Amino acid sequence: MSNLKQLVLNSFKKLHRTSQTVFAGDEKALIAARVKINEEYSKTKLIKDEEAIKAMVKLGEDVAKELKAQVIQTKKIRPGVYMAKITKDTIKFDNKPFVTSAVEEKQKDKNTNRPCCQNEAGNK
Repeated sequence: MSNLKQLVLNSFKKLHRTSQTVFAGDEKALIAARVKINEEYSKTKLIKDEEAIKAMVKLGEDVAKELKAQVIQTKKIRPGVYMAKITKDTIKFDNKPFVTSAVEEKQKDKNTNRPCCQNEAGNK
């Protein structure tokens, strides 16, 4: 098997494995992912340009990375309470603390008498 075919096959398998991990326990999402992956690879089956194939393999790898990093599953525990399935690959950001003074300042700004933007547009 040529090196290029092997790259495509590895990319195909990696996407399927990634979808099985990311959507574990969600049969509807697993089926949708399987169908979409197979559909996308079938559409490009007849492409012969080596550079185009390499670009598509790169896209497949990027999609697998994004799925692992960005998709989380949640499960409803009770009304208003959900449990999130976070993995080691999930990108997590630091939360900014809520600052009440920022809201208070914004309220003060609303109460000041500033000209309306429509009035300004009419005066031009």
